[in-house]
Amino acid sequence: MKEIIGRIDEKRILEQTLKSTEAELIAIFGRRRVGKTYLIRKFFQKQMIFEFSGVHNATLREQLTNFSNTLAEAMKLPVPPVIPANWTQAFQMLKNYAEPLLKKNKCVIFLDEFPWLSSAKSGFLPAFEFFWNSWGTKQNNLILTICGSAASWMIQKVVNNKGGLHNRITRKLRLLPFTLAETGEYLKHNNVNLDHYQIAQLYMVVGGIPQYLKDILPGQSAAQNIDRICFTKDGALQNEFNNLYRSLFAEADKHILVVRALADKPSGLTRKEIITECGLSTGGTATLLLEELTESGFISPYLPFEKNTRDSIYKLSDEYSRFYLKFMESSRATGTGTWIKLSTTPSWRSWSGLAFESVCLKHTKEIKAALGIAGVYTEESAWRYAPGKGRQGAQIDLLFDRQDFCISICEMKFSTTAFTIDKAYAAELVQKRDVFKSKTKTSKTLFIVMVTTFGTQDNSYKLGLIQNDIKLESLFK
Repeated sequence: MKEIIGRIDEKRILEQTLKSTEAELIAIFGRRRVGKTYLIRKFFQKQMIFEFSGVHNATLREQLTNFSNTLAEAMKLPVPPVIPANWTQAFQMLKNYAEPLLKKNKCVIFLDEFPWLSSAKSGFLPAFEFFWNSWGTKQNNLILTICGSAASWMIQKVVNNKGGLHNRITRKLRLLPFTLAETGEYLKHNNVNLDHYQIAQLYMVVGGIPQYLKDILPGQSAAQNIDRICFTKDGALQNEFNNLYRSLFAEADKHILVVRALADKPSGLTRKEIITECGLSTGGTATLLLEELTESGFISPYLPFEKNTRDSIYKLSDEYSRFYLKFMESSRATGTGTWIKLSTTPSWRSWSGLAFESVCLKHTKEIKAALGIAGVYTEESAWRYAPGKGRQGAQIDLLFDRQDFCISICEMKFSTTAFTIDKAYAAELVQKRDVFKSKTKTSKTLFIVMVTTFGTQDNSYKLGLIQNDIKLESLFK
């Protein structure tokens, strides 16, 4: 499957379904434009007998009409069959079509944008439950795949279903954005040849979202591509922000409110702080909202050192959202050269540091490998100490609490050349380490790790203070 970049674990699981001797019900979810539909289409292209996708905000009549037309295409009928009166009839038509084919070969039925099919009063989910439980489970050659971008809906209504689908899902896949290495591989597949630094700059703007990366053109630098897709009137990402959230969430304004609050507080906010900042009601509403954003991949919770999940710190993890709110939303400048000009401003310097830090937090597996502790049990966490007025606090965005009785404290810095530790920054690192040791009362050995784009310049401040020096290239392995 050379056309499928990365997705090693997912391909292994899908391969197992082809070898299965029982009916398989696969639930695949992940944020919009991450490549869910592409993966299923490409992997099962030889076994696919029916593919149908829900339409956002379509009426029941419109969905059923689309179903009838799609079934006619699959059956190669010159005239579409009668439009089913309801979903129970629709699934009966699908059953009649699929049954003869299932007697001969392994077959895949793919229902895409599943949450959009299950609109209010549509009767879709009960009809689907009956279809699967009364017929689908008995078809040993059937692989039924359901997919949705509304990740939280998929988990609540399908994966954790308490009714007819309870414990019926045989495989579940949460598709994540590409890693840096997969992004590089994808760009190379599209004849885009850029070095690691250029790829990292793109990643800091659009993340590892295949649909966004598809617009990166060969022969252009990262800055030229960013100019074109973000700052021209016809740029692919010019209006993506609002479309992205409103297509996923019924009350998107509240979700956007949380995203804005986290964009303004790079160090992150607790659940309680988010509720206060956004004026949300406490209880289930806030919990559901945070879950929806988390499962859709827009925000990420980080567990503070020696704390429980109740104390989690939420951070904005979607690169495009951070970039849009920082530079695109209120920018007066547009057209060629916009990003090159913006990248000389103080705003760029502060943004690039935060964006690079976010990238590092998504590549902790690669950082651990570079540290030589891939085989050591570790617990990743963040830590912050906020004392009263007039007293100095400290914050650590990533640390590895290791079973070998050590703790690696990671400092992440983005720079255009080798990073230089000066006297002031060295004192800051020492203070951070000492405050952490004092307040946590840990007896473990503390190592300070620098994760930078081009490494850390050797000087007297680095010597004896920095135990590990990790370069950007290590995040691509």
